[in-house]
Amino acid sequence: MITRRDFLQLAALGGGAVFASGLAGCAQTARGGNADFYFVQLSDTHWGFKGAANPDAAVTLPKAVAAVNALPVQPDFIVFTGDLTHTTDDQDERRRRMREFRQIVADLKVKQHYYLPGEHDASLDHGAAFIELFGPTHYSFAHRGVHFIAVDNVSDPGASVGDEQIAWLQGELAKVPTGAPIVILTHRPLFDLAPKWDWATRDGEKVMAALLPYQNVTIFYGHIHQEHHHQTAHIQHHASKSLIFPLPAPGSQDKRVPLPWDAEHPYRGLGFREVRTAQPLPFTLNELTV
Repeated sequence: MITRRDFLQLAALGGGAVFASGLAGCAQTARGGNADFYFVQLSDTHWGFKGAANPDAAVTLPKAVAAVNALPVQPDFIVFTGDLTHTTDDQDERRRRMREFRQIVADLKVKQHYYLPGEHDASLDHGAAFIELFGPTHYSFAHRGVHFIAVDNVSDPGASVGDEQIAWLQGELAKVPTGAPIVILTHRPLFDLAPKWDWATRDGEKVMAALLPYQNVTIFYGHIHQEHHHQTAHIQHHASKSLIFPLPAPGSQDKRVPLPWDAEHPYRGLGFREVRTAQPLPFTLNELTV
């Protein structure tokens, strides 16, 4: 059952979307106003993970699928911002996990999905298995006047986007006016959030330099397993929660280890996000407490 919770309005930002997060049985977005469309962002499902950080790991992803299916209005599409599966050195096991993930998410009512790799999916084979099962690791698409660009900052095990892909990004950006609404989808943050924890992109400054001339850019990413918001000049960065286990606040402790499983509140800190465009501007940011 999807239950309604109160929203906490956190900020009014420059742009045009509404954000909310929730997990199986915990969320419903209050819908009002004249929305153009909305999509759902899920991230860091880590299918194949086993461990004390989430003893419910075998059912967490199916529960999230059920939660999305139970939304009273279905999104236009769904994006998965990386770490679809948990890392493994076994190439056959990697592909088996990806096939299982694909089979589970096939139960989503909405059939338009966009997938990005995370380092757990792609860094050990430069994205080879991901490409076989999900397609390109970087690409672009347009939806109702919004230009979406997926950037791969994980297939390089050194956590770089690379000059070739940055040139491609510049070419994609050149196709749209500088005032056009642009959404960047990626896995790692494109700024130095916590480099010692691998929460950065080595050449992220080059990517941001390509984006800064554009007036209406928003970046959605995963990787850090928690909601986080940052601003580079006029560009907003929004991290999504994970669907496997939460991680500590950036740099808050010496080691990056999962937060302990809470048996009384098993899905505390886990969630997904809804993103909607609406007129008139500006962006309104709302996060659902779980």
